[in-house]
Amino acid sequence: MVTSHRSPLRAHQAALANLVAAMAHGEASGGTDILAAVTPGGGKSLLPVIAAARLIGVGRVERICWVVPRDSLRLQAEEAFADPVWRTTLGHALSVRAADNEPDPSRGLAGYVTTYQAIAAAPDLHLAEVRRHRTLLVVDEVHHLPNLGEDEPAAPLSSGQAPASSEDASAWSRALLPLLESATVRLLLSGTLERADGRRILRLPYRTGPEAGTQEVDLEAPGWAIIGYSRAQAVAERAVLPVTFGALDGEASWLQAGRTATEGVRLGPHRLSGRYPTVTTRPALFTALRTGFARELLQEAFRATRNLRTHRRAERGLAVGETAQGLGKLLVVAPDQRSARRYCEMLRCWMPPQQAEREVRLATSDERSAPEALAAFRLMAEPAILVTVAMAYEGLDAPEVAVVAALTHIRSRPWLEQMIARATRVDPHAGPYESQSALVFHPDDPLFARFRRGIETEQGMLARQRRRNAEAGIPSWLAEHLAMHRDEGEGRGITPLESNALGLRYASLKPGPAFDEVRPERQVAPTPVTESPSAAERRLRTRISEAVAAQAVEDEANRRVPHSGEGLYHRYNAALKRVLGNKGRARMTLPELEAALAWLERNRLVDHFHLLEGDPRYAWTAARRRRAAWSRLFAHSDTGPTD
Repeated sequence: MVTSHRSPLRAHQAALANLVAAMAHGEASGGTDILAAVTPGGGKSLLPVIAAARLIGVGRVERICWVVPRDSLRLQAEEAFADPVWRTTLGHALSVRAADNEPDPSRGLAGYVTTYQAIAAAPDLHLAEVRRHRTLLVVDEVHHLPNLGEDEPAAPLSSGQAPASSEDASAWSRALLPLLESATVRLLLSGTLERADGRRILRLPYRTGPEAGTQEVDLEAPGWAIIGYSRAQAVAERAVLPVTFGALDGEASWLQAGRTATEGVRLGPHRLSGRYPTVTTRPALFTALRTGFARELLQEAFRATRNLRTHRRAERGLAVGETAQGLGKLLVVAPDQRSARRYCEMLRCWMPPQQAEREVRLATSDERSAPEALAAFRLMAEPAILVTVAMAYEGLDAPEVAVVAALTHIRSRPWLEQMIARATRVDPHAGPYESQSALVFHPDDPLFARFRRGIETEQGMLARQRRRNAEAGIPSWLAEHLAMHRDEGEGRGITPLESNALGLRYASLKPGPAFDEVRPERQVAPTPVTESPSAAERRLRTRISEAVAAQAVEDEANRRVPHSGEGLYHRYNAALKRVLGNKGRARMTLPELEAALAWLERNRLVDHFHLLEGDPRYAWTAARRRRAAWSRLFAHSDTGPTD
């Protein structure tokens, strides 16, 4: 096992390190499938680095292909390999790049990171890569991939044929399955081993569950190595923060549509809280998130974030306007894009205009600046508030998030676990572990309360109960009703009228007695950020473009080339491409880009225009160059050309 006095491996990371070490030495030759079920925020993104460092190091595999569900996670995967602390800890020098659907996605590096959507759009390209090299295939958040039924053939889409939509999970499964079958080693990662729709997860082994009609992942399936890391273990090792829930109760009134427009019936006010879900729970919640209740919950989260940042600024003695990392941030999860825009305007109205512009960002699929907003929120000291719908809840590595406003009506446990995990990551810039906390504000409805009890159990606060006993207290008529209405759309036939908050109560969930003797986690000192491969590629391409443009402008000004208006820069680029062996910059590796820039610093492209001769696209350019050369020659001579 690889360890370090600076960054000790956690239990699941050490388990994977030992497993791949055994595979590397031939002691686990039969195991090629690894499933890591790691609680959100528990350090799952380091597992592919550990596996690749060992398996590539001994030649068991040649490349890594890491598949993630969202484009923003590609850069986080690059950063995981570039992290200088873990490079020292694991003793590796591997780099991967965030690739699009272009040839040679690895570009001479140890592998590449791509998305489900990219593979579904060009499955042949990625399948050829996996078959060309012995590949470690990492599928992140594998629960997004449903198992294929008999009516869904396990065949890839042809290249260029995209799925009907980006959320077509079955299309993703069809595209990924051939890659899974062709990979040398497979590492499947997930924060949950269940899907919200109840379907099996692609390729995972299952067995009959303890109750009739149930199924569960077979943790003892032959050929599989299962690594688990529960929330209880993560809290015990101080890998994640315990959660404090701020439950806000309220009441709501809405107009229930009838058979005709004039038959609408006013319902309410109905309380959000209650011992059991009832027929009014979901419509009351739907209304509350779009009326006055939402504003009051948002105000509570805003005040808590402001107080936290004020306290930490005072502790550090920061001057007014001085920024710093580790002050704490607020993540607002809205029920829809319209509500997200409204929440964003509310927040901006509660602060001075310049501060609002600087500190509040919106990230929804309709916003063109959403990727930039996500990156700034994750990497910079400001903005301090991000409003989103679903773009940022899964896999967002932003340890500064300390407060979450859960203004969403989704009550799927996997979804909620991912959402609250945005606040449970330990922030290395925020001081000792004991001084940090995760605060989640949410509507106090019985559906969220059921989810919260599960988190309490996993943190050691409640004794574990069998599911049968937990559900025994729900009346049979209510369970029957819930089953009948489970698939009805949220807010169907509902016109929200009004709502208000009634009371706020906190439930602080801390480690139980079993965790009292755990040592504090060593704090890792901040280290300089290492440039990721794709960022280096973009930087070098930009510098090359600037150098080419500078030569074109200088040569035209010095009359080394005739004035020709538009197109000169493109001809210089064409000459550079010929010099570099007809290889475009978009296809170059990092060393090739560095060599191209070094060549430009020593040579002039105008001296290589002869390489364009014979190409009909540039024949007239070459003729112009010859005429210009003759003109300069005769301008300095006493005789002109003879007939």
